[in-house]
Amino acid sequence: MILVMFDMDGTLIDSQALITEHMAATFRSLGLVAPTPEEGRRVIGLSLPIAMARLAGTDDTVLIDQLVETYRAHYRASVVTDAGREGLFPGTLEALQRLNARDDVILGIATGKGLNGVHRLLALHGVSNYFTTLQTPDHNPSKPHPGMLLRAMAETGATPDQTIMIGDTTFDIDMGVAAGTRTIGVTWGYHDPRELIAAGASTMIDRYDQLDGAIRQLVE
Repeated sequence: MILVMFDMDGTLIDSQALITEHMAATFRSLGLVAPTPEEGRRVIGLSLPIAMARLAGTDDTVLIDQLVETYRAHYRASVVTDAGREGLFPGTLEALQRLNARDDVILGIATGKGLNGVHRLLALHGVSNYFTTLQTPDHNPSKPHPGMLLRAMAETGATPDQTIMIGDTTFDIDMGVAAGTRTIGVTWGYHDPRELIAAGASTMIDRYDQLDGAIRQLVE
């Protein structure tokens, strides 16, 4: 058995522009200096309260709560107004289809996105039934804490040496290393590939058609 865990934003879903726009609008609506797209990109993958605290440079829980709720309001509105701006990266669907067809592979999600958003996006792209375990900040600590992967392994019966975490940020790689799993970094996401290598990525891929070979290299 192989448990293959995917990050969402920056790994499966091309959502950078939408997320960073919402972050900027959130700060402006509260009279704060808006983060740049680069600053917003750096925190994608963290749970929303931690991401907002980092962007605001504060531990003021009242302000953080305001930022979180304002962001969520922008996000909910965008489900209608920005339809079509959360597409899959090239080759994603085909890679998921190949893995889902295998009897020895279990697929899962480990993301900083909330569970409702995960369900919406999986349904949007017609892949809800591909994933056995969904791990989010709704019931886990934020990345890079290993809790999401530990819970996924407990739910599926996988061991660390049977588990691979695939992601685009150091948060994903750090989480995998902390959980004792293999890790695959993707070069098309939100952190520089050199950072993923420095964080300890087991291997890197530039395209989804390289994923099957990378999995064979690591666990088969």
